[in-house]
Amino acid sequence: MKLPASFLPARIRRLCALVLVVVALVPGEARAEKLRELVTVAGARDNQLIGYGVVTGLNRTGDDITAPIALQSTLAMLRRLGVQIDGRQLQLRNIAAVMVTATIPAFAKPGTRLDVTVSSIGNARSLEGGVLLQTVLKGADRRSYAVAQGSMVVGGFAARGKSGSSITTGSVTSGRIPEGALVERDVPASIVSSGKLTLALKRPSFTLASRIAKGVENLLGEGTAVPTDGGSVTVTVPAEFAQRTVDLIADLEDLEVKPQRGARVVVSERTQTIVAGGDVRLAPVAIVHGNLTIVVREEPQVSQPVAPVVAVGPNAQANAGGARTAVVPNSTVEVQEARSNATYIDGAASLADIASALGALGLSARELISVLQALKAAGALEAQLEVE
Repeated sequence: MKLPASFLPARIRRLCALVLVVVALVPGEARAEKLRELVTVAGARDNQLIGYGVVTGLNRTGDDITAPIALQSTLAMLRRLGVQIDGRQLQLRNIAAVMVTATIPAFAKPGTRLDVTVSSIGNARSLEGGVLLQTVLKGADRRSYAVAQGSMVVGGFAARGKSGSSITTGSVTSGRIPEGALVERDVPASIVSSGKLTLALKRPSFTLASRIAKGVENLLGEGTAVPTDGGSVTVTVPAEFAQRTVDLIADLEDLEVKPQRGARVVVSERTQTIVAGGDVRLAPVAIVHGNLTIVVREEPQVSQPVAPVVAVGPNAQANAGGARTAVVPNSTVEVQEARSNATYIDGAASLADIASALGALGLSARELISVLQALKAAGALEAQLEVE
């Protein structure tokens, strides 16, 4: 007999509602998607850039004398500009040493602007209000591809009082410069080799690779696409597209392919979040979940001495002052074990059934995460379990 929702505890109803929201977001049948969402063209990839720089203009929140790297870098820069100055004349706490990172997309040409991220590598308290001086950004091949400079945007704030109290919201030792870098050299890219191009799947799958190859053959002709493995599909460029590779890739990106939805449950122990999607199933299983609590209480007691007896005689001085107040430790250990009931779940064929079955256990998110891991180990959870 199925009980109405009003008979369920509030916590169980909230848990069921949370999982049912996830169910509503996951379609029962995979819909066709554009090929551009499923693959990337081999050779057309982003590249990471990195550089070392100096941020100036800080309001006494930069590196101090214990982190002299920023001071040394500033002196070296001034010497290159023809300015000779004694390091003791520079005002510390107004500069900070930082690392600058950016991502340059494929086919970016000189003059293209990039967003950059700036982060402190010294002991600066805050980069708020700072200005990044001209910084060269290099790739993994140690060649310079961009130059960054500009005012920073910090996503938090910090305040300090004279007494030492402080408050910080967000991160104040890192920030961004929107369009703060200029590309000076393009990254060489080759997407066609020997009359062929390769489509790399974002999530490797043999089934999806086969479907993509069949879809490309329906568009370009039989024999034009071959799934190399579960992560790539090789496409032969037709003669009419030999000089129009861009048009060919544009046509391929608009191709609709039905993706493969895998049964997956993602668990985040840090935020206690559980997200289930795809064709998740639950085999018949019995669950016994117990709760053992050990409580240790420390209640020290004070032992008062007995009133001293006035000594009379030659040993009076030796016997005086022998009684003292003492603290006697007193520990109490209690073991509380909640009664555990065995719960039998007669399988679940859909996410809605799983939500109802697990919600009836009345477990918290942390306890439910442990149960899911145990279900996967027992072979009852027919899905891939990812713990973050």
